Amino acid sequence: MSDGARGTLYLIPVALGGDDALSLVAPDTIDTARNLRTFVAENPKSARAFLKAIAHPGPLQDLKIHTLDEHTRDVASLLKLLLAGEDCGLMSEAGCPAVADPGSALVRRAHEAGVRVVPLIGPSSVLLALMASGMNGQRFAFHGYLPVERTERARKLKELEARARDETQIFIETPYRNEALLSALLQHCRGDTLLCIAADLTLPGGFVAARTIAEWKKKPPIIDRRPAVFLLSRAPT
Repeated sequence: MSDGARGTLYLIPVALGGDDALSLVAPDTIDTARNLRTFVAENPKSARAFLKAIAHPGPLQDLKIHTLDEHTRDVASLLKLLLAGEDCGLMSEAGCPAVADPGSALVRRAHEAGVRVVPLIGPSSVLLALMASGMNGQRFAFHGYLPVERTERARKLKELEARARDETQIFIETPYRNEALLSALLQHCRGDTLLCIAADLTLPGGFVAARTIAEWKKKPPIIDRRPAVFLLSRAPT
């Protein structure tokens, strides 16, 4: 699968939930992952679990899985694998690599070095949430994680709410901070602002609901420690 003297960097989406969600990963993606022996992953433990779930034919202990997370500083050593002719699979903790994920640093370096980059097909929680929200899918912006500090978070929410008239605003949070973010949304956003919450996507207990802030205040959802995507929209005035 190598491209000349250099290897190819394959971007491998991972199931969003347990083994039951593997059906959303394309068969060609699984076949490609099964043929690779070198991987770069945000979390080697979960990467091995995914490779085991797709029945990778090689002994898992013999596979090379290098870590690329928020603390990784030596991306150049990972690039050397590709420059030496090794094909590598890049995996996120869940969903698509390099989207709200530190893997983008390796993808950028690969492009700079002329390494072939091949994105493979699989689930994206961001796009699944947007599809199911009923909000503007022609214009949208994804912001990743919002500030944790209360004052900064409140300021950012006001900014996004103002922008939500023209485009859907999408963001996420670490699951154990979901309740704090939801509380801030209910406190700082206008009652008629539309908020969509998509939690545990692709899992049996998952849900997607779009309601006004005023409606959410009457019956807040229970989303503590549940992977979730948040979307804001406002009707033009």
